[in-house]
This record gives sequence, structure tokens and C-alpha cells, in this order.
Amino acid sequence: QVQLVESGGGLVQAGGSLTLSCAASGSILKLNAMGWSRQAPGKQRELVAIISSGGSTNYADPVKGRFTISRDNSKNTVYLQMNSLKPEDTADYSCHANTLVAVKAQIREYDYWGQGTQVTVSS
Repeated sequence: QVQLVESGGGLVQAGGSLTLSCAASGSILKLNAMGWSRQAPGKQRELVAIISSGGSTNYADPVKGRFTISRDNSKNTVYLQMNSLKPEDTADYSCHANTLVAVKAQIREYDYWGQGTQVTVSS
């Protein structure tokens, strides 16, 4: 079993910054791509940023130039540095990870999601 635990959400004024962290734990053979998505009230969940195991990154257009995703493979942790926050960034942010795990002596690939952390940006 793999667990993803997010931290770092909160309330911030427009123009401010927050850093989210997501630590993966459990019987992980390998962490592949990790990422962050968000869901605002009444809207569909959208992918915010993703980072490969090698460090390649991709961002959604609304956050390009403002958000930075990074990872520390030694800590099985992914981060999302959010700068110049806007009220429209208000959402529940969840991390996810594509992993390789051992299941009954076989290597399987699974996607896991965290519980989410709320980010609220006031105008």
C-alpha cells in the first residue's frame, strides 16, 4: 500500500506565495511521474503540473511562469511552489504518483492520489 500525504495549503492574499509538499510512503519499488491537480468548486479537476522521474516538467497554461514543480527522489516527495497567486487559483490541490509496487511477487504499476489540501487566495 502506498500513501500520499500533502501539506502546505492555506489562506493567502492575492500576489502571495505558497509551497505545497506531498510525501509518498509505503512499499514503493519506483516512483515514476508525480504531479499536482486541482479542483475548484463547481469545476472539473484540472492537471496543474507534472514531473517525470528524470525531472522533465509540464505545466497547465494558467500557471506557467508562476508555479514550479520539483521533486526530491531521496525523500519520495514532490513540491509545488506557487507564486503570484490569484483568486482563481483557489481550489483543492491533490498530488498523484505513478508507481511500481510488488504485488504477490509481481511488479505492478498503480496510480495513487493524496487526500488533497485546500488553497484559498483572497482578493
